Amino acid sequence: MYRSHNCGELREAHQNTEVTLSGWVQTVRDKGFVIWADLRDRYGITQLIFDEERSSKEIMDTAKSLGREFVVQVKGTVLERSSKNPNIPTGNVEVLVSEIKILNKSITPPFTIEDQTDGGEDLRMKYRYLDIRRNPVKNNLIFRHKVAMEVRKYLSDQDFIEVETPYLIKSTPEGARDFVVPSRMNQGQFYALPQSPQTFKQLLMVGGMDKYFQIVKCFRDEDLRADRQPEFTQIDCEMAFVEQEDILNVFEGLTKHLLQEIKGITVDKFPRLTYEEAMRKYGNDKPDIRFGMEFGELNAVAQHKDFGIFNEAELVVGIAVPGIASYTRKQLDALVDWVRRPQVGAKGMVYVKYNEDGSFKSTVDKFFDQEDLAKWAEATGAKPGDLICVLSGDANKTRAQLSALRMEMAERLKLRNKEEFAPLWVVDFPLLELDEETGRYHAMHHPFTSPKPGQMELLDTDPGAVKANAYDLVLNGNEIGGGSIRIHDKQIQSTMFKHLGFTPEEAKAQFGFLMDAFQYGAPPHGGLAFGLDRLVAILGGQETIRDFIAFPKNNSGRDVMIDAPAAIDQEQLNELSLKLDLKA
Repeated sequence: MYRSHNCGELREAHQNTEVTLSGWVQTVRDKGFVIWADLRDRYGITQLIFDEERSSKEIMDTAKSLGREFVVQVKGTVLERSSKNPNIPTGNVEVLVSEIKILNKSITPPFTIEDQTDGGEDLRMKYRYLDIRRNPVKNNLIFRHKVAMEVRKYLSDQDFIEVETPYLIKSTPEGARDFVVPSRMNQGQFYALPQSPQTFKQLLMVGGMDKYFQIVKCFRDEDLRADRQPEFTQIDCEMAFVEQEDILNVFEGLTKHLLQEIKGITVDKFPRLTYEEAMRKYGNDKPDIRFGMEFGELNAVAQHKDFGIFNEAELVVGIAVPGIASYTRKQLDALVDWVRRPQVGAKGMVYVKYNEDGSFKSTVDKFFDQEDLAKWAEATGAKPGDLICVLSGDANKTRAQLSALRMEMAERLKLRNKEEFAPLWVVDFPLLELDEETGRYHAMHHPFTSPKPGQMELLDTDPGAVKANAYDLVLNGNEIGGGSIRIHDKQIQSTMFKHLGFTPEEAKAQFGFLMDAFQYGAPPHGGLAFGLDRLVAILGGQETIRDFIAFPKNNSGRDVMIDAPAAIDQEQLNELSLKLDLKA
């Protein structure tokens, strides 16, 4: 028996009990005649004591040889500590060691295994197995486990069945690039790793499973951004014989359950915004509604004077930033410089100080009088003490620029409280998006999304106007889930493929199995997938998903711990009939 108790378990009630503990040595404090060592495992820390009066010379010699991260087993008696530590649960007791066995020695770790470490991110990712010993990482992984268990509990109670779907599937042309896997047994042919289990979960509905879920790995060979992983985890769900309202109700319930069980927070309101409303009010389709600063469109009150920049703009729009009318000229110039950054792309910014005495002072006082600026304040909801920030130009670009400014000011003013949770649904997305370079439409979600009822005929006359029977769940400015009612009729699916530019032959080659299945009585169905990594990070009060993944990739998609991806030897390439032209 390696241990009778764990290192976070012992309390004063265990005094005079003989115990066996195993773990890692975190620190050693040698005072010569007495030695203290902190022994750590997943559950906590227990202080060990060795002293010359009560410990044998052999035990003292062994204690003196201990180093950081040595793995040891000890036996001893639980005693009351003379100098208690109120910062840890075991801080009232210590173990007087009577036997000690070094199970494994350790070289000096490259960084300290403590909550506040001296290791940089790159170093900690290279030695991730050591980083996991630290409480912040360990606790994040335990937190992720709790969230996943509550998901399984809720969905199982709602009669969902967890079904595993394949990882080696067929490559499809929609969505991001696939990771491909060459087949040795089928020379010249390739599997793909799934971007999602989309078609399989639809086939499960054809198979009569009725309610399916899976916590599943998905893979996308995308150009990486700061907080995106090439492999990620979804809570993937599908239901038969449902309409949009049924799905929204079930997954509102899941979100409420997680917030209550994980955070102890009750949330009742799940506002709904159409895609058009979200873009008009917030400039993006995943708005953070924990704070205000809704957009105020100013065309009607700003394009009547001789100010060419506004008059030539497709959109003039502003926000009222609370309480910063007192900003200095230097601060305001810095804000203008911020929106001009290439990452934002605005050419400039007009601002208006709404002074506490009710007067206005702006950068365009030459063109607009106090009455004009009062109308701007009314349109943006500004109050005395606020700063009105106004951008203009192409409508879509300007909304995106103002959205970036809105989020930046919320960060600066600390309006994004990580312990406040504000979910909402965004619905009625466009079914199709026009690619301006190719002139072709592509599916905004995926090609299996159904149009809103009654809009199918618009596909032939005005495809850009067709609304999707689709919905996204947004939490604190992050899309945490999205889904749709699916097409379940072969003819409608064929029509959709046609509008997406597939020939009948291409559609059959890529999705013939699904079209065939629809001929055997496919029920109406729909579903939703949550991004588990993002959901866990938000519930954990953090923005970085890597902190909640056991072995994440870096920003370049590399695993620096195992040094992957890596070259394979020529013999493996020959077996796969692959030739690499590294000069190309």
